[in-house]
Amino acid sequence: MNKPTDEKPSLFVFWGCFIALITTAFAFITRAFMINTPEMWPADFGLDKVEAQGLFGHGIWPFAISIILFSLVIDRVGYRVAMVFSFVCYAIYAALALLAYNTVKGAEGADLQAAQATGLQYLTAGSIILGLGNGTVEAFINPVVATLFSKEKTKWLNILHAGWPGGLVVGGLITLGLGEAAKNDWRLLIYIIAIPALVYLVMLIAAKFPVSERVSAGATYRDMLGEFGVIGAAIAAFLVFQQIADVMNLKDTVGEVPATVITWGVIIVSLIAYGLYCKSLGRPMMVFMCIIMMPLATTELGTDAAITGIMEEPMKAKGMDPLWVLIYTSAIMMVLRFFAGPIVKLFTPLGLLAVCSVLAVAGLYSLSMTTTFLTIFAAATLYGVGKTFFWPTMLGVVAEQFPKGGALTLNAIAGIGMLTVGIVGGPLIGAMQEDSAKVALNADMPGVYPEISKDGSYLLGNYQAVDDAKVAEQPNAAEITEVVKKAKQGALAKVTVFPIFMLVCYLILIAYFKSKGGYKPVTIDGKAAESH
Repeated sequence: MNKPTDEKPSLFVFWGCFIALITTAFAFITRAFMINTPEMWPADFGLDKVEAQGLFGHGIWPFAISIILFSLVIDRVGYRVAMVFSFVCYAIYAALALLAYNTVKGAEGADLQAAQATGLQYLTAGSIILGLGNGTVEAFINPVVATLFSKEKTKWLNILHAGWPGGLVVGGLITLGLGEAAKNDWRLLIYIIAIPALVYLVMLIAAKFPVSERVSAGATYRDMLGEFGVIGAAIAAFLVFQQIADVMNLKDTVGEVPATVITWGVIIVSLIAYGLYCKSLGRPMMVFMCIIMMPLATTELGTDAAITGIMEEPMKAKGMDPLWVLIYTSAIMMVLRFFAGPIVKLFTPLGLLAVCSVLAVAGLYSLSMTTTFLTIFAAATLYGVGKTFFWPTMLGVVAEQFPKGGALTLNAIAGIGMLTVGIVGGPLIGAMQEDSAKVALNADMPGVYPEISKDGSYLLGNYQAVDDAKVAEQPNAAEITEVVKKAKQGALAKVTVFPIFMLVCYLILIAYFKSKGGYKPVTIDGKAAESH
């Protein structure tokens, strides 16, 4: 069995991976700005709010699918191939976006509608390819850094993931700095993605990537699949196929066959094949971590839209662009993640996750009832500090406890988190807010709700929601809007159920490890390493 080498980790490769993650953040924030600015993509392509958010989603869901699927083959195709693939995805996205721009600009009259439809097709295809590229970036940078710093995985994964908020800060400042120039010609925001993309390509194209810890130690491919196991694969497969079915609008039937039958048939066949090969249900703790990742991702990512909406009005009242909220909270995350080493050492990874859960509960509860500019910012700061370490520290714990799982366990849990937000977590938070609005309107304004509501459904069932178009037709629309706004803000108190659940889970894990002598990373041979 080959043993991992003790040679000094390459900081050059690390910073190349760091800049690759910055590229994903640049792509995210520029697309968010172009989609949410009425003078840009909505105007050029004739998008309403629903169509705009649908386009935004097309840049998100492929991330989770590519990070999971690439993890299955990345040790065989190599990190360099994955890196080049991600760059090619960015290049294709840019080309399609520029093609979309040229399609609609100059079109007038009867030609404009056809040009907008064609341009939107280019943007949709480009967004899907961009999402695949973003997922591939995480698919290679996470195992590379976990291998480079195998003795301090949690610390360095936190530092690596400072690149995401760092990219949001830099990309956000550039976007705001371009101002009207970007609104007049949004190609400028496409061009700036090329800066970090070209940098990481140049840095990593000829770099010496490490051999993964799993491969160098002689752990087999079957060992890797066995760590995740059939149960972990079942969770990931269900979410992946559910997302694909949702995107392809397989709601009812395909021909004469119910779409659910096709979905479950593919899942069951896939899982049988997986189980026959790996012969493992999966490590119980790994399954437990997958379950925790669902509310964690919902807490960190699913609440962003609600919090941004709460803070948008007081920001505008101060004459400030709401984008400053994202820049501010991202700056907090960036700085704290850079100093993750001593913080992780002080609390231990699980202790830090428990502390962050408490802060997230306090922050969300405070946000549910604050009203002034300063108190909202104070509560957002508390929440921002709380969510800072969630994602990378969870990745660190998985990397430290399941080294034989290699890229699969490390990246699949991230994919599960992303898919959960899109399919369940985000819609569930929205349903919570809509339910609060319904209760408040029925209490304060009896008889109004049936006239302004509409029915909807998502994975967990049916719900009722306030229809803004119907509200606008009411003579007391302003009063209704105010009641709905307060109710939806108050619903954040209900969202605390997610970090509360996480806190309980982390306390269970802390107690478990305490019974074993304390939290210790596991070496590739299954032995406990030195404790943090």
